[in-house]
Amino acid sequence: MNTLPGGNFARLLQAMGTAAKEVEETLEHVLPKPHGLHGRIHEAMRYAIFAGGKRLRPFLVVQCAGLFDVNPVRALRAAAAIEVLHTYSLVHDDLPCMDDDDLRRGRPTAHKAFDEATAVLAGDALLTIAFEILAHPDTHPSADVRCRLVARLAEAAGSNGMIGGQMIDMRASQSAFGADEVILLQQLKTGQLFEFSCEAGAILGEAGTEHQTRLRDYAKDMGLVFQITDDLLDVTSTAEKTGKAVGKDKDQGKATLVSLHGVAGARSEAEKIANRAVAALSPYGSEANELRALPPFLLGRES
Repeated sequence: MNTLPGGNFARLLQAMGTAAKEVEETLEHVLPKPHGLHGRIHEAMRYAIFAGGKRLRPFLVVQCAGLFDVNPVRALRAAAAIEVLHTYSLVHDDLPCMDDDDLRRGRPTAHKAFDEATAVLAGDALLTIAFEILAHPDTHPSADVRCRLVARLAEAAGSNGMIGGQMIDMRASQSAFGADEVILLQQLKTGQLFEFSCEAGAILGEAGTEHQTRLRDYAKDMGLVFQITDDLLDVTSTAEKTGKAVGKDKDQGKATLVSLHGVAGARSEAEKIANRAVAALSPYGSEANELRALPPFLLGRES
């Protein structure tokens, strides 16, 4: 077992498992049960949501909220909101008009399990309910806090955030991207939701802007580590281990930091960024041990 700052992987995995269980209980509560003539859309939403996965973004919300003694119910509602929005993005990314994937988390993608039209509507519904969850008084008694959460998530997920990153990604196979363009793509498509997840804790805790900035810096670097390791898995792993197709970036001619720097160079860059992410959390002491452990843990992930 590798030793990490403030603990080891076992402690981190336990914390991630607890957060995943608690957020799934919250998701069960906030998602509509199938009913009526439109019940198929609820079935598709639940199929996409309850497909497993690391629940990494909810974990970040819960951990960062814990730094400011946020009520756990409020933290879990914000965690559920980011998870349903993230899942919407996966459902739409898998569509034939986007990445055209048949497998997600080891089972058929939503458009394969249902149909394309239902998958589009399920993604739309998941996107919409994310803001419904955040806007509800149970998420926070302060309307100002709820509005700040809604506004920040809209920014992170919108045309200058995740959707903008997806637009760049769609151009990637026809473009000769260098490292700067690849990093921008990753920071928008993947990193923005990580940033929201960390900042949400400070917003819920009504902490100062310096905390949001510090946690955003951590999230940016942690997100890059996540994406570089994801790209490494696309080159070095198998569909059986990852639960999704591999080798697609190379087949489509997309530049990644792995294709630009090689496997060894990309790993080295990821290690530097992981160390920088860990250093950003120094003001939080032992309360941030699990957050510190996450970047080094991501370096060795296999799925």
